[in-house]
Amino acid sequence: MKILLKKPYIYFVILIFSIYLILNIFLSGFYNTIPLILVYVKTVNWLKLGISIFLTLAIGVLIALNSVLIYIKYKERKNCKKEITLSSVGAAGGLVTGVCPLCITGLIPLILGIFGVSFSLASLPFQGIEIQVLVVIILVNLSKRR
Repeated sequence: MKILLKKPYIYFVILIFSIYLILNIFLSGFYNTIPLILVYVKTVNWLKLGISIFLTLAIGVLIALNSVLIYIKYKERKNCKKEITLSSVGAAGGLVTGVCPLCITGLIPLILGIFGVSFSLASLPFQGIEIQVLVVIILVNLSKRR
């Protein structure tokens, strides 16, 4: 992990994190939600929103770290297909929930909406936060293996 703090790799981590976060904000439509949060400030569940934003940032950091670690290991061994698959699953899972799984679209509801299927992460017991926690667990376990 110390190698990630050295010069070319720290820039890659920051770049991947930034790209992931920007992509997540635009795909989920969270930029439309920010003004609504300000308008309906009294009705927002700040605990769920805070947990969701924290988990989104954690997923972004873990995806960036895992991606750069996969690249480093790939250069060393040229054989890490399982890690690439798990990191891809983590990235896709993070993009599925978006920034705030309850108040925005997310990738899966957006894709299902094309086919006329109505689905919302609000129908889940913890309004989609459980998916974010699962993604964080997958990515943490993946980074521990290295």
